[in-house]
Amino acid sequence: MSTRHFLTGAELDASELDALLDRALELKRAPLSSRALADRSVALIFEKPSTRTRVSFEVGIDELGGHAVVLRSDELQLSRGEAPRDTALVLSRHVAAVGLRTGSDDILEELAQYSTVPIVNMLSAGHHPCQALADLLTLREAYGSLDGLRLAYIGDGNNIARSLAVLGSLAGMHVALASPTGYALEDNLALPADASGQMSLHTDPYEAVAGACAVYTDVWVSMGDESTAAERRRALSAYQLDDALLNAAAADAFAMHDLPAHPGEEITAEVLYGPRGQRIWDQAENRRHAQKALLELLVNPAAQSASR
Repeated sequence: MSTRHFLTGAELDASELDALLDRALELKRAPLSSRALADRSVALIFEKPSTRTRVSFEVGIDELGGHAVVLRSDELQLSRGEAPRDTALVLSRHVAAVGLRTGSDDILEELAQYSTVPIVNMLSAGHHPCQALADLLTLREAYGSLDGLRLAYIGDGNNIARSLAVLGSLAGMHVALASPTGYALEDNLALPADASGQMSLHTDPYEAVAGACAVYTDVWVSMGDESTAAERRRALSAYQLDDALLNAAAADAFAMHDLPAHPGEEITAEVLYGPRGQRIWDQAENRRHAQKALLELLVNPAAQSASR
């Protein structure tokens, strides 16, 4: 059997995604019910700062009976010029999977090319699929079936927007993305072959949120964008998630955010900490449960088969 990786989310098919979310809900109800990683280790490489990703992966691996080997970029020979190929060949001899949080999709792809154990994208410039899994899990908890739901994303067409489009469409959702000119997601983004949903691009945020079950936003200045911070804030100032925008969505719509948030910029404090922002904290928790189901699928699929 060839090694399975999780770099963009498109590695899953629709039925696998549905089953993964089902399994994540089971693991949320019974966090210590699986020992899929018993006596096994997972390497977690952090080239970017992290709060939710690090905590959720470390705790999740522990709950699955495994051990997390946390490695910072300045602790690895990668920082001194070692080839990702060599790192992949070495780590494959020691651990059951490798997670990487990085700024370079090229490094991820090279690791995956040469690794004999699963490589998991914990964040890259292009994609953030683990976050999108948690987002879909949060929507599944709220609405049951995802098929036919409309999710609005407001702001920069970044890695979060791209992963929502990929995995949301795979789940049968309509992902409507509103961004200012120059900040939009690419309109030729390739969606998974068996995606039954769709994505649409808008410049008017009110057009995007019409009928949406949830309204999602992300920071205006991501890691690596600090040099253009002032320009970004000016361009995105009309794309704030506030009460007026939420009121234009479906009657029961709630706010979503991958965090960290900057109240007063991409989201108001009233929305973030108000009743319609409470699912944001569910999203943060759901990282752990979704990633546990993902690690089971990649490392020990028999554990998921046994649960059904």
